Amino acid sequence: MAGRNLVIAVDGPAASGKGTLARRLAAHYGLPYLDTGLLYRMVARAMLDAGQKLEDAQAAEATAAGFDETGFDEAGLRGREIGEAASVVAAIPGVRRALIDRQRHFAAAPGGAVLDGRDIGTVICPQATVKLFVTATPEVRAARRHKELAGRGDTASFEGILADIRRRDARDSGRGDAPLKAAEDAILLDTSALGVDEAFAAALSIVEKRRAA
Repeated sequence: MAGRNLVIAVDGPAASGKGTLARRLAAHYGLPYLDTGLLYRMVARAMLDAGQKLEDAQAAEATAAGFDETGFDEAGLRGREIGEAASVVAAIPGVRRALIDRQRHFAAAPGGAVLDGRDIGTVICPQATVKLFVTATPEVRAARRHKELAGRGDTASFEGILADIRRRDARDSGRGDAPLKAAEDAILLDTSALGVDEAFAAALSIVEKRRAA
């Protein structure tokens, strides 16, 4: 596959480590990186700031169609509550449709790109060069998120975070439009027992083998 654009799709549930892996892969290959989950967080943040109900599909679709990606403070998009809110708006089919073009435009960058999310390999970039589906047990993911939030001064309990993760998994996997699932040709990478460097080495090996095929 030498000479072709290198598009790497990294999918997986919350706190699986997919974002860390995607950022490191992008840096390694000198490619632009997009955390597509931030787009949904932006929609949710804009709706909350406007006093709108997250379940209001019409308002959510209008927001997704017209928001300015440069108008947000990323720190305000990273909290536990906004992650839950993003999962709610992401279940609205019209919101997902409104964001498809933004994501595909990014993926079409000269040379390629790395995108992470829930439906990159299945919907956004079905022709991606490499598709990874990164996962870990709910308990491991909750422990990671708990450590991350504690570092920011968030006192959320492990039990509460685990419940959030299980609820988000059920919502993301069960939605009718673009559910969270591995593409048929995606390679599964379970990071439950892997450190950051070990997971990156495994992901890099997968990418290199695919490029050489």
